Amino acid sequence: MTLAVNISTNDPFQILAPDGSVVGDLPQLSEAELVDILRGMLRVRCIDDRMLKLQRAGRIGFVGSAMGQEATMIGSAVALLPQDWLWSGLREGGAAIMRGLPLDEYVAQMFCNANDTAKGRQMCNHFQHKGSHYPSWSSVIGTQIPHGVGAAFAARQRGLDEVHVIFFGDGASSSNGFHSGLNFAGVWKAPCVFVLVHNGWAISVSSRNQTAANSYSAKGTAYGVEGREVDGNCALACYQALKEATDSARRGAGPQLVVLNTYRMGGHSSSDDPSKYRDEAEVDEWRDKDPIERMTRFLEARGSLAAGAVDELRDELFMELDTVIRTQEAAPRMSWRTLVEDVYADVPPHLRQQYNQFLITQEKYGEASPSDGAFPL
Repeated sequence: MTLAVNISTNDPFQILAPDGSVVGDLPQLSEAELVDILRGMLRVRCIDDRMLKLQRAGRIGFVGSAMGQEATMIGSAVALLPQDWLWSGLREGGAAIMRGLPLDEYVAQMFCNANDTAKGRQMCNHFQHKGSHYPSWSSVIGTQIPHGVGAAFAARQRGLDEVHVIFFGDGASSSNGFHSGLNFAGVWKAPCVFVLVHNGWAISVSSRNQTAANSYSAKGTAYGVEGREVDGNCALACYQALKEATDSARRGAGPQLVVLNTYRMGGHSSSDDPSKYRDEAEVDEWRDKDPIERMTRFLEARGSLAAGAVDELRDELFMELDTVIRTQEAAPRMSWRTLVEDVYADVPPHLRQQYNQFLITQEKYGEASPSDGAFPL
């Protein structure tokens, strides 16, 4: 058993203390916008609750829980303009919903049914949404970083007013994509923002073993990329830091590295057992810093939210989500024909032949049976 080390965070930027009290300058957000941030965070947690239960029941295959990290994705997402792009790591699906991904599309992708816009070609929990500029992501660590940098550079070359915000975890700071991405972005002054979500663990590798640097924000220095440490459990600090960083990138001042310090309360994924490598005392310590409770206390103290209203809001979100789940679980399966579509304008003879042979084989042997093997992540 080991503990994740709290590497130096250089006094991370904070607006709300864990008890919900105001310790910094509040951003210019309306009361409705503040409540919307809480609603978005609650929705993420409600989705986590239901998806994990569905996965444990064998009704969906894979979940990457975001419990404890809701402020990092929702606070950040609110700061983006509609034309901006969000390049995801594992846990930013809730940010896509905040920016326009319909809930039914999200759930359909988890079931990989006929309504899955990825047509079953991605493992569940791997979302994409054209309308909110949310590209499909890969489980290969760090590959989205150079992709996002390239897209940001292309946007500048085309004269587009957009910033590309690229999310990844602390483990990805050891990837080739991180180093090449930051290097190119620094040289090109690409209009992008790197968001490193430091949640303590890269699967089972603690921060102690991930880097010898004093802080993750220091990693940008070698590439001419300014770094900043932020309390990732303070949604308002996440919002303000991302707004300042995206505004700066939009003006042509170049990229920034924003480190959101938070904690992954659950496992790396539904296939992971964190009790094998971390101490429960560490989890308890971070439970007292819960980002949703922090935002709730703040809103209640300023009169923006009535006492007990958060429970009503949670019930409302569960009702909405459960209705969508029932609809999508009952939806038809993905058509077999999608196996040979979308590569050519018309399915060519050799793919038609392969598809027909597949149908003959499928009819002969029937449906595949579930594997008893454990998923590797």
